[in-house]
Amino acid sequence: MKINLKYLTIIAFAGLLLTGCDDGDKVIDEIFETTTRGAILRTVGTSGGDYDRFDTSSIYGFTVEAQDVENGKLLEKMEIFVNFIDNTPDNGNVSPAEVLVATVPASEFEEGPFGLPRASYESTLGQALTNLGLVEGDFDGGDVIFFRLASTLTDGRVFTNSGNTSTLSGSFLASPFQYDRTIKCIPPSPVPGRYVMELADSYGDGWDGAKITVNIDGTVTEYTLEAGSATSHNVDVPEGTTELVFTYVAGRFEEEHSYEITAPTDELAIKDGPTPSQGELVLNICKG
Repeated sequence: MKINLKYLTIIAFAGLLLTGCDDGDKVIDEIFETTTRGAILRTVGTSGGDYDRFDTSSIYGFTVEAQDVENGKLLEKMEIFVNFIDNTPDNGNVSPAEVLVATVPASEFEEGPFGLPRASYESTLGQALTNLGLVEGDFDGGDVIFFRLASTLTDGRVFTNSGNTSTLSGSFLASPFQYDRTIKCIPPSPVPGRYVMELADSYGDGWDGAKITVNIDGTVTEYTLEAGSATSHNVDVPEGTTELVFTYVAGRFEEEHSYEITAPTDELAIKDGPTPSQGELVLNICKG
């Protein structure tokens, strides 16, 4: 008969714990006595889409849910700040100070479907730029609008993005206390010329059913990586084109796939992967 030493060890260790502690000397009680409970602002949804360099009325927003040890009842207020990250030094170095743009008291939160308080915030690109004191020439495609949240509790404690961990900001708790949107140059009409697509597979066995479709005025062509680790495709868009849509369609083993698309202006229009986002691709072309 085989004896499982792992289980014997666990049983022996459990016995030591039981014989070494009485009702007045429990290790777990000592840990809880020195543990401080915090608070999160869980992301439950976003609204709008990309900020468009050519459309300052483009909108981005988010909805958060407050949670603490008393199911959100410790919340006093949420503050929302906006900042700007200049990634385009060609038009000068712009570094405005962070600005408080909204204070939402707990009384203005609404009860969500799980009994926790929720609140939403939206801002157009134009509103964010005005709050920051930025004007035409101060920003361009590639720059970033950065929102930071701060949650103040009734006992005076404040929680924000500083000191945040991957556990808090990850997919389960989803409480990053920050949201950033890169400003994209989304052309109001298709930019004609040759687009170059570079497709890659880290495992080296092709795209496993994934593909990029390109719709040019109703004519749809599919492009993929049939085998190997990389390939390149040229997409020629004629003058006068009125509809141009690139779409990523997922396959299997998405963690192996990545791609880049260079515009006719020699700008990197988009790159994504591993595990690219599915759906219609938003190209960033500032020189069109």
